Amino acid sequence: MLRHDDRVRGLDVRARFSGGVAHLTGQVGSAGSLSVLRRLIGQLAGVYAVWSRVRVGGRAPVHLDLGCGTTKQYDGSIGVDRRPTPAVTVLADLSRTLPFRTGSVDAVFAVHLIEHLYDFLPLIDECHRVLRPDGTLHLMSPWWGHINAVADPTHVRLLDVQTVKGICTRPGAPRWRPLHASCDGVSVFADLTPIPTDAPELDATELARFFD
Repeated sequence: MLRHDDRVRGLDVRARFSGGVAHLTGQVGSAGSLSVLRRLIGQLAGVYAVWSRVRVGGRAPVHLDLGCGTTKQYDGSIGVDRRPTPAVTVLADLSRTLPFRTGSVDAVFAVHLIEHLYDFLPLIDECHRVLRPDGTLHLMSPWWGHINAVADPTHVRLLDVQTVKGICTRPGAPRWRPLHASCDGVSVFADLTPIPTDAPELDATELARFFD
């Protein structure tokens, strides 16, 4: 694609695929170029999420890894957890306000986290607050129909792709646009980007691509 598709040909970006996730590295001149590339890669069969460490306009992205425990998704991410480990950069209770400025973060990872929270919606709202307008929330959780969802006694929520639809369409709450949302039979994946308060409502056809 990077060699032959005119929309992204010649971009200084590399892609590594692992477990249904496309991991992008490199650099581009604008957020628009990265957005086009993410969309195209997300349409490939077998790709369930697109995670990016691409520098945009010379600036390295700021990533939060919430509930990281002992392992972060990327070494350069800011690990956030309530218990100290070598991977944790910031100690914080994820049921409370995140200790980061509004619009200061490029990506938030909530990987195998929200199934452990009785009420994860306040945290989702906080992710919306701290993300930049073109930022991304990466969600990944066990699918309710797989044994992994019920085998861990610390899981208190069962999740489906339709749960992501509910997050995107929740009345009176900060709104999200799905970039990717899918299930591989084991995990639910979703990449969401915040919608400004003055933006129009999501088109039903756009939502249907992922949820219907």
